[in-house]
Amino acid sequence: MKIGDVRIREVRNTDGKLKAVASVTIDDCFVVHDIKIFEREESFAIAMPSRKTSDGKYKDIAHPLNTETREQLQDVILTEYRRMLAEKE
Repeated sequence: MKIGDVRIREVRNTDGKLKAVASVTIDDCFVVHDIKIFEREESFAIAMPSRKTSDGKYKDIAHPLNTETREQLQDVILTEYRRMLAEKE
């Protein structure tokens, strides 16, 4: 899997843990939008796009099928997010 383009849109005016939203292009032929970047105690993490079900729970709309792919996706997105933060300073 080749992640080609990563676009980050910062979420402003929020007191919550959500910091930004990402879109990624995979293999130059598939795009996933609305990947959330949120703050944890000492780091950042991502959450895949999801929707609320009728029972009030959230279910991923698109997601990696294994841990290695999730880690690769998270590493690429968070590297780009940290680069964006560094440029702002």
